[in-house]
Amino acid sequence: MARVAIVTGGIRGIGEAISVSLHEAGYKVIANYASHDERAKAFSAKTGIAVSKWDVGDFTACQEKVASLSKEHGPIDILVNNAGITRDAPLHKMGYDAWDDVLRVNLSSVFNMSRAVINSMRERGFGRMVNIGSINGQAGQFGQVNYAAAKAGMVGFTKSLALETASKGITVNAIAPGYIDTEMVQSVEQSILSKIIARIPVGRLGHTQEIARAVRFLVSDDAAFITGSTLTINGGQYMA
Repeated sequence: MARVAIVTGGIRGIGEAISVSLHEAGYKVIANYASHDERAKAFSAKTGIAVSKWDVGDFTACQEKVASLSKEHGPIDILVNNAGITRDAPLHKMGYDAWDDVLRVNLSSVFNMSRAVINSMRERGFGRMVNIGSINGQAGQFGQVNYAAAKAGMVGFTKSLALETASKGITVNAIAPGYIDTEMVQSVEQSILSKIIARIPVGRLGHTQEIARAVRFLVSDDAAFITGSTLTINGGQYMA
């Protein structure tokens, strides 16, 4: 029977690549999304991947959705916490809402979703969690104290939960991508993007499939001895 995976923020960018890669590997994938209904429908029609809309920053919504999806598709074996937003500004110009929105969606969502699946994973003696962080959670970034704090917090969450669950057959790992060729990165002004690429030793942006392949490995049986780790995939831009 195919293992069931939830990918949050799973219809765009890195999340889309992860959803497709896991689907191609034979997993039963549910791609979460928060907006863009038409895009979600088109994604599902094109890929055959189930989509489901809810706010991962809402604890109750996560509990209810995981319960209903588990009844429909089977218990959740794999959780990829990928959903994220940015609300950039230097701290002296950042409003509280920009801080709160990013922490809620990028970090509280990891707690919300992990809490929703953890008991079932413990009872069944198997689980895989992969949290998608960022190079900016490791190195920091001007104008992103909210985003960097959320992504850095994800690393501590990953290590702590890995310690709690290792004896239960559950692994918890993180991936910290560098600058990846997504719509969000391509929207950056070309002059700024050129400077970013110039700081990447391999001389290019990463590809979404390169992150997806790493996730695919970490959720496999071959990665059963890897837990509490953060895998940096950034072309050598920051060597943690």
